[in-house]
Amino acid sequence: MLAVLLLHTTNPALFSRLSALVFDFQQQLKPRQETGAPIVIVDIDEDSLRELGQWPWPRSDIGRIVDRLTELGAATIAFDMVFSEPDRTSLRLAAEDLIRAGAQVELPRDLPDNDDLLAAAFAKSRVTAGFVLSNESEIAFPPARTGFAFAGADPQSFLFSFSGGVINLPVLTEAAAGLGFYSFPPSPDGIVRSVPLVARGGGQLYPALSVEALRVAQGAGAVIIKATGASGEVDTGRPAMTALKVGAFEVPTGPVGDFRVYFSGIPSVPRISAARFLDPATSAQYSDLLNGSIVLIGTSAAGLRDLVATPRAASQPGVEVHAEIIDQILGEAFLTRPDWAPGAEIVTAVLFSLLLIAILLLTGPVIGAVAALVVMGAAVAVSWFAFANAQLVIDPILPSISAAGVYIAVTALLLLLTDRERQFVRNAFAHYLAPTLVERLAEDPDALALGGETREITLLFSDIRGFTSLSEKMDPQEITGLLNRFLTPMTDVLLLNEATIDKYMGDAIMAFWNAPLPTAEHPRRACVAALAMLDKLDELNAHEEMPIKIGVGLNTGVCCVGNLGSEQRFSYSAIGDPVNVASRVEGLTKQFGLQILMTENTKEHASGMALLEVDLVRVVGRGEPVAIYTVLGEEPYARSDKFTALFSAHAHMIASYRSGDFDDAEAGLEEARGIAPKRLHAFYDVYAERIAALKKDPPGADWDGVFTTREK
Repeated sequence: MLAVLLLHTTNPALFSRLSALVFDFQQQLKPRQETGAPIVIVDIDEDSLRELGQWPWPRSDIGRIVDRLTELGAATIAFDMVFSEPDRTSLRLAAEDLIRAGAQVELPRDLPDNDDLLAAAFAKSRVTAGFVLSNESEIAFPPARTGFAFAGADPQSFLFSFSGGVINLPVLTEAAAGLGFYSFPPSPDGIVRSVPLVARGGGQLYPALSVEALRVAQGAGAVIIKATGASGEVDTGRPAMTALKVGAFEVPTGPVGDFRVYFSGIPSVPRISAARFLDPATSAQYSDLLNGSIVLIGTSAAGLRDLVATPRAASQPGVEVHAEIIDQILGEAFLTRPDWAPGAEIVTAVLFSLLLIAILLLTGPVIGAVAALVVMGAAVAVSWFAFANAQLVIDPILPSISAAGVYIAVTALLLLLTDRERQFVRNAFAHYLAPTLVERLAEDPDALALGGETREITLLFSDIRGFTSLSEKMDPQEITGLLNRFLTPMTDVLLLNEATIDKYMGDAIMAFWNAPLPTAEHPRRACVAALAMLDKLDELNAHEEMPIKIGVGLNTGVCCVGNLGSEQRFSYSAIGDPVNVASRVEGLTKQFGLQILMTENTKEHASGMALLEVDLVRVVGRGEPVAIYTVLGEEPYARSDKFTALFSAHAHMIASYRSGDFDDAEAGLEEARGIAPKRLHAFYDVYAERIAALKKDPPGADWDGVFTTREK
C-alpha cells in the first residue's frame, strides 16, 4: 500500500495514463447527449478537393465562401486553419514571378491581391481567425483580439505557456473580429481528452478557437478568468484557474485552464461541403440552417492531416473537436473533477487496503482474492456512478491498484510464512515421522495441535534382550556400531508403517501411532510393524556374530501428545498411564519367553490378526490385572488351518490352567506345543515349569489364575 502511494506521488504519469484509459472507456459506454447547439461545419472534404482542385485554394475563393456565409446569416465564421504565407495564386504575385523570369510585361496598378480580397471578406464578416501555439519556434505574437478580466490570482503564473507557433498574415489578423488558437497540446498517447481554453504566448493571453468563436458569436467583450482566491473560490495557497466566463456562459476548468472534453460524436451537427458555398444558388438552401449559427471551417480530407484521436474515435477531424467544445459549453454539460477527489481517492485506497489486509489475514488468499475483486469492483462502480449520474471524474485507479498491490504483497508474505511453517514442520518431524506423514503435516500444519492434545494412540516399546551383558563384551565403538546397525532398520520398519518415533533410549525405542496425524486402524498397524521388526531382525542376525533378541510391548489408550519440554528444548512425545503400561508389557516379554506382547486394548482393535491370549498379569504398581496377548502373523496366517488348530489347543490350555485343572492344562500345552511355531516354544516352557510347580504345590481355594510380577 505504501509503495503504491509512493509510486503515485513519484510517478504520476503512470497513474494518469491508466486513469485516462478509464476516462475513455466511460465516455464510450455513456457519451454525452448532444445539445443541438447552432453549429455548422463547413468541410473541406474530398468532394470539395475533387471539385475545386488541390489545397490550398486561392484566397479569393475562400473570401467568396466567407462572403456567402455572412450573407446567409452566420453569427461567426471560425477558421480551424491558418493562412501564414502569401497566396502564390494572386495575379500580382504571378505577374511579378513572370517579370523575374524575364518576361516584358507592365503590371496594371489595380491588379487584385488574393490576401487583400480575403482580408476584405474578413472585415465585412464576423470572422474568428485561428492560429497555432507551440514551443517549436519563437515568433512575434500578434495583438490579442480579446480582452481579459481576472478574478483572483494572476493567471500568468499557472496557464500553459508557449514560445511560438504559426500565425496568420498581419492583414488577415487585423481584419478578423476574433483570434483564437486551435492547436491541441500533445498527450503521451496522442489522444485528445482535454484542451486549454486559454493560454499564454509571448506574454499575452489568447483564448482557444472555440471560446473566441463563442465570444464573437455573442458579441461579448472581455473573457473573465476566475482563479483561486476570488470571491466564492477556495484559496488553496497555490494559484490555479477554476473557471472561465465567456459572455453568458461560465465554464469550469482545471488548474491550468484545461477543459475536459465530454464527447458526444455530435451526430446532428450539419457538415456541408465547402464547395457548395461558391454557388449562390446551391448555398441558398442552407439559409435557415446558417442563420445565427457558429460556422466552423475545417477539413476532413485525409491528405490535409487535420485528423486527431479522441476517446471515441481513432481518427476524427480536428474541427469536430472544436464543435464538441462549443456544443458542450452551450449545453452546460461539464465533466468536473472535485477538489476533494484526490484526497478521497487516497483515503479510500488506505481504507480498502487495511480492510483487505484484515480479510487476507483472517481468511487466506482464496477468500482474499474474492475480497480484492470486490474492493476493486467497488472502486470502479463508484467511479462509474459518479460519471454517469453527476458527470464527476472520480479516479478508481489508485484504490484498485492499492488493493491489487496489497493482495499480491500480503499473499506473497502469507505464502512465505506458510512455506516457513511447512519447513519448520518438516525439520521438526523429519527424524521421527514417516516422510508421507511429514508431507501431510507440511501441507496442513493445522492438523498439528502444538502444545499438547488428548487422543487415543497405540504405543510400542522395544529393546534388546540382555543388552547390558552383551555390551560388556564390546568396546564403545563396537557398541555404537551395533546400535546403529540395529536401530536403523528398526526405524525404517516403523516409519514405513507410519509410526511416530518418540525417542531412543540406548537400545530401546518408543514409538506410537495416530498422532500427530490420524492413522486408520492404528492398533492393527502397530501389530504389523511389530511382526515386521522381527522379520527385519532375522535378516540382521544372519550377519551378526552374536544374535540379537528383542522384546516388543504394545498398548492402546488415551494419552496427551504434543511438543513437550522447555522453551529451550522440546520434542514431540506422549505422556499418560498407557505409556507406563506399554513399558511394563514390554518388560514382561522376557518373563514369558515371547518377543511380542500386547494389552487387551490393542488386541480388541487388531481385527484379523493371528492373536493368542498369554495370561492375566498384575504388574508392579497396578492393582487390576492386565490381560496380555501375543501376535503370530497377519490375516492369511490367522485364517489357516494350522493356526485354527493351534488357537483351539492353546485356548483349551489357558482355560484348564485358569480353572485349576493342571493335568488337563499340561495335556493341552503339549498338544499346542506340537502345533506351534518355534518362536512359541520358550513360552510353553515357561508355562510347563509353572504348571509343574503348581501341581507340586497346589494353590489355595482363593487362587484366581492371575500371574503377579515381581519386577518392572
